[in-house]
Amino acid sequence: MNVLDGRAMAADMAGSLAARTATLRESGIVPRLAVVASGAEPAVESYVRMLERGAKRVGVNCATVWLPATTDARALGRVLDELSADPVVHGVLLQTPLPAGIAPAAVAAHLSPDKDVDGLNPLSAGRLQVGQPGFVPATAAAIMEILRRAGAPLTGAEAVVVGRSLVVGRPVAHLLLQADATVTICHSRTRSLAEVCRRADVLVVAAGRAGLIGPDAVRPGAIVVDAGTNATGGGLAGDVDFEAVAPVAGAITPVPGGVGPVTTMALLRQTVDAAARGVAVG
Repeated sequence: MNVLDGRAMAADMAGSLAARTATLRESGIVPRLAVVASGAEPAVESYVRMLERGAKRVGVNCATVWLPATTDARALGRVLDELSADPVVHGVLLQTPLPAGIAPAAVAAHLSPDKDVDGLNPLSAGRLQVGQPGFVPATAAAIMEILRRAGAPLTGAEAVVVGRSLVVGRPVAHLLLQADATVTICHSRTRSLAEVCRRADVLVVAAGRAGLIGPDAVRPGAIVVDAGTNATGGGLAGDVDFEAVAPVAGAITPVPGGVGPVTTMALLRQTVDAAARGVAVG
């Protein structure tokens, strides 16, 4: 069993990012990330604290703007407009979930595409779809980083993505296509899901349903990347039944400790990329 250790990958990425930020600081560029979050959900607060610690570790200045849970779309849009226009901010992250009644699509256009380090703006999504340079959702970027570090041969490979969300499933499918894989996207209405998944050389699961994928859905030797994060009575669980699938797969990511840590570093890397492009100096 080859467990793909996301924490170890993230630690290696952090070392490279710290070296890059040190070089930028020597030239007067201090990478800065602004996080916009709302409410007081423990899971959100925990993630933001983790992101702030990660940013400090690699030399990125990270500041969080906490908004009341009663914030409306117009007020949230104004905050995003201000941060997008702020000359000392390089990256802006809109943390979900948003206040009640606000859909991400309603405010995403307020993010400058040049600072949209989680690829939420429709322009960012459009650039990804047509293969133009731009920022992509950090989880999708993390999945591709894991596959690269795992030495996954993607050219000509059959890849199956379970999940069609705008922040994971669809963007990672586009990235796999750009890597010359043959891609199938599955979803809640896919017939014979296990049968389709068994065709995959690379299986990416991001459906948001604990234990959805069992050993009957995995071809022996396949690379399985589990991007699911589900709160269960036994703690955090992925979309893949890890214990049952691991003996079948050629390589597999655990939950926790797989995609999550790499996602954080992918987000910070895109912030550093924005700083390196000279979007803001200070």
